Amino acid sequence: MNEERRRTVGAVVVVLAAAALLLVATLRERFSESAGVTTVAKRQRMADFSATRMGGGTWRLQDHRGEVVAINLWATWCGPCRQETPAIVRTVRDLAPKGFAVVGVSLDEGERDAKVKAFAERYGVNYPIVFPEAMSQLGAGLDGIPTTLLIDREGRVAKTYVGEMRESVLRQDVGTLLAE
Repeated sequence: MNEERRRTVGAVVVVLAAAALLLVATLRERFSESAGVTTVAKRQRMADFSATRMGGGTWRLQDHRGEVVAINLWATWCGPCRQETPAIVRTVRDLAPKGFAVVGVSLDEGERDAKVKAFAERYGVNYPIVFPEAMSQLGAGLDGIPTTLLIDREGRVAKTYVGEMRESVLRQDVGTLLAE
């Protein structure tokens, strides 16, 4: 086999391997997304969580016992975060009267107040936005952002979404938890 043909075959193998990895990653994401919420027996209690609200005050998870809560970790510079925010806003608008609450945890750094406020205004955010304490490890160890924890009425983690959530999946999962 001549050198040019060997390079072509090598390039095809690399492209096929990359395509296979992409397919596996996509199927893994879709499978985990479509899997629904974790069964009650397997859910782990969420540690109590509180943070400073944008504009002042404190948001506390314990104040939302009895509600289904989504804790959405995001940042203004994150493209998928910008994509999913309108869906979260619509879901809150429609399901808050039934017992659904969301808190957005901004992982922005530096001069975050102005950036986050502008983001919230641009997207019509209708839920509290909080900032983790300085030197907090809240964002450490995440597989990516956005990451959203869906908490049941008893304060247990029912599902974790990594990456942009699809609105239909969020609504289905929240509906399942609201019906429990």
